[in-house]
Amino acid sequence: MLEKLKRCPLCKSGLFLNTLEIKDHAVSKETFIVCRCQTCGLKFTNPRPSEEAIVPYYDFPEYFSHDDNTKNLTQFLYHQIRKVAITGKVKLLNDLKSAKGKYLDYGCGTAELLVKAQKAGWEVAGIEPNAKARNLANSKLEGKVFDSLGNLPQVNYDIITLYHVAEHIHELRKTIKILIKHLKSDGYILIAVPNPDSYDALKYGKYWAGWDVPRHLYHFNQQAMSNFAEIFDLQLLDKKPMKFDSYYVSLLSEGYKNPNQKIPLKYWRALLTGSKSNRKASQAEENYSSNLFVFKKK
Repeated sequence: MLEKLKRCPLCKSGLFLNTLEIKDHAVSKETFIVCRCQTCGLKFTNPRPSEEAIVPYYDFPEYFSHDDNTKNLTQFLYHQIRKVAITGKVKLLNDLKSAKGKYLDYGCGTAELLVKAQKAGWEVAGIEPNAKARNLANSKLEGKVFDSLGNLPQVNYDIITLYHVAEHIHELRKTIKILIKHLKSDGYILIAVPNPDSYDALKYGKYWAGWDVPRHLYHFNQQAMSNFAEIFDLQLLDKKPMKFDSYYVSLLSEGYKNPNQKIPLKYWRALLTGSKSNRKASQAEENYSSNLFVFKKK
């Protein structure tokens, strides 16, 4: 069942226009409309599957964050890069709060990050709606991963992270408000999102894997994230590039654009595009394929 939004899911403005039609290359091959809010700049998928109806759209082998197994070269590389990225994410936690404390990862997948953070001395918890991923997570963390915010213990956290999760949340405003209530007064909330203004997004256009409709309900550029901070009364402290994302997204995009090309050529083109995307972003405007935004309560 599709639900049609009459107001922007971020700022509640009724001023938005249809801008793109994007195909779901991964699962259904259906086409979805992407709108752009004239007030806050958010792009969003509209109409979109309801929270119940969207579940089958996540059922495909390439959705690697819900699985620890390695079945092909792309998945192997994904898991190797994820290990490196997780080390960097734990370092960021430690840099933000050297005394460590309580840490919540919303949309934690199979909990690789939480496991590493716990070993580093953090008291961890996670939220993961997907049953398969949650069961894997809890096999490592002994029941510290919950299916929803409603079942999360009434605890305030030093740091809350949403790594490529905000774009999936149906009840965006409600969820962010609840998460902020779970944040200590001097706590941090970190949100990483794909960037539709990046070089790789502009190059691949309708084939850009970062659209990932209908699983990605929202598409945040820097203007939208600036308005996000204002709407939720947050202070943007820092913005960090997620440089690995440009290569992975370019690899998927190459497959969508040229599905019959030979694998070595696909990897080579993705490597070139990912490198160029990062280089261009470093030179001006910091429009990386994905950015991590570090917020605090005002």
